[in-house]
Order: sequence, then structure tokens, then C-alpha cells
Amino acid sequence: MNHNTPLSPLSLPLPLRHLADARPRVMSTAQLGAHGVSAADAGAHCRPGGPWQQLLPGVCLLHPGPPTSEERLHGALLYAGRPPVRQAGAVPAQPRAGEPHAPYADAMITGLAALALHRFSSAPPLLSLDRIDVLVPRTRRLRSVGFARLVRTPAMPTPQQVTGVPVAPVPRAVADAVARLSEAGAVRRLLTEAVRGGHCEPAAVVRELNLARLLNRPHVVDAVDSLLAEGRAIAEDRLYRMVDEHGLPAPLWNVDLRMPGGPLLGGVDAYWPDQAVAVELDTRAPRQGLRQDDDALWSEYVRKREHLERLGITVVHITPRKLRDALEQQATVVRTALMAATDREPAAYVVVLPR
Repeated sequence: MNHNTPLSPLSLPLPLRHLADARPRVMSTAQLGAHGVSAADAGAHCRPGGPWQQLLPGVCLLHPGPPTSEERLHGALLYAGRPPVRQAGAVPAQPRAGEPHAPYADAMITGLAALALHRFSSAPPLLSLDRIDVLVPRTRRLRSVGFARLVRTPAMPTPQQVTGVPVAPVPRAVADAVARLSEAGAVRRLLTEAVRGGHCEPAAVVRELNLARLLNRPHVVDAVDSLLAEGRAIAEDRLYRMVDEHGLPAPLWNVDLRMPGGPLLGGVDAYWPDQAVAVELDTRAPRQGLRQDDDALWSEYVRKREHLERLGITVVHITPRKLRDALEQQATVVRTALMAATDREPAAYVVVLPR
């Protein structure tokens, strides 16, 4: 048999016969070495016209046809992860369902490929991507090659397992995708779907965009403004639903509070005047995020809250994430504040104005 002869399961040496049915049919030279295939033999099988092909440096595709999108993903991870060489006869390095992805070390898919795996309709199909972005530690001594593009970071996030592949969380994947996009509409669509699709909160996306130093790009800033507005509208809808579904008394919505004949105390999202309880949504960008004066805005918020509480008004602070992940718990917090009003000293009289 020469190297141009396709390898059928029966023509393979005994330790390799099961590789004919391996899925995905892609392995690193280290994994092949664990099955008794030397680097020289692997290289010989990957010669032009041979039964295998080199997908990326140190990564072999175990058939001569074009790689599938799944094989490209696993190939990029194997290249970026560079698993340690295993001893001959050891358990195959390819992970089984539910097992940690040891062959990929700490590499994970990010960018548009990750968003496609997260089922973003605004992300291109995997097979249409010229490059697959792989997130790796900053110290990884590899370079981008072929369709595998390495994205280095000093702090690796915890990956999510999607269709058997380690994938960056949505906020990080969005930031890595936006870093490669110059078209404002494409950026806006990704950011909007991240929030509207319930994948994450706006603050998480803005935080990652800031860490990636993308908030100095005008088309990104414009998209973030739309994102924050979208996020606030979603949070308000959840707040309305919390009051309705959990039987809370109807409050006055979106009002300003003012001392009689005095200064404006500030606006709140919901207010129960009989119990002097206010709810305020915190939909600000992260403190080191979109605006340089965000620290000043935070300080102003704290001053307003402290002023209201000195007047005997209970302020319940709720974040959009709490409304998304623990709606019933937040309803209990508000209900407790309303019930506790009878045990408090009467609050100062304030004027309530529509906002």
C-alpha cells in the first residue's frame, strides 16, 4: 500500500481502525501519536492525493474532502490549544459527550463564529466565515494561520459548551466580533440581538467593549447608545410585568419628586405615595464604560438616594439583570418594603409630578 491509497477501516492498522468512524474527523498530531501514528506517518498520509490532509499546522483532517464547519471549529481549537503529547496506548484525547475539552486546553471560539454557535440570526453562517476567531491567553506562543485567527487576552472568561465546543460568553464574543466590524448597521444588529434576544444585559456588553477599547469608535458609540435605550425599554417592561404578575398595588409610573415649593428631588421609575416607596432601575453604563463622567453620574445617583431616604422614602434599587433572572425575588423585596411602611415614621410630604 502506498500513501495515495485511501485507508479503509480494514486496511488501517488495528490501533487506527476506529479512527475511520471518529467524529469530528480531525485530530492533532499529538492525538494521532497517542494512537501509534508518528508525525512522519501523519505527514505522509497528508501528502497531495493522500487519504488525509493537513487542516492547520499540527492538525490533520482524516479524509480528503472539504472540511465541515464542525471540523473547522475543532481544527482551530486543536491548533490553538496545543494539547500535550500522550503516551502510546493512552485513552484517545478526543473528549466524549459531557467531558471537559482537554485537547483544547483553555482555547475557546469567539467573535462571529461564537455568535453563530449562540444562534445569532445577525451572525453569518459558520461555513461562510473566512476566519474563525479563537480566544487564547496572552502568553500563548502561536500565530494566526489559515482560517484560525488567534485573539489574545490577559484574562480568559469561563467558556460555555455549545454543541460540544467551548465558546466565549456572548458579551465577550460580541466585543471580539465588533472589533473586526466597521459597518455601523452590522454592529448595531449584533448589539441589539444580544439584548433583545435575552442573551445578556447591556451593561455586560458595554463593559466588554470598554475593556477592548472600542468605545472611541464613533460607529460603536452610536450603536451603544441604541443598545442602552433598548435595554432600558426591556427593563421597564419587566418591571411592569413584575407588578402585574405578582399582585403588587399599582404605583405611579415614571414620576419626578419635588419638595413643596422647593427643589427637584429627582425621578423614579415607580412610586407608591401611600407607603413612600420608590423603585429605581439602574440602567447606567458600567462605571468605566461609555461616558467619562460616569463617576459623577454615580455620585449624583447616590446623593439623590440618600436625600430621599432622609425624607423617609424607601428606595428599592433594581438592576435589569435582577429583573431578568429573579423577578419573583424582586417582587418580594418590593412587597416587603410596602408592608414595612406601617412600622416607619411617616415620610415627609413630597409633590409627585409626571416625568
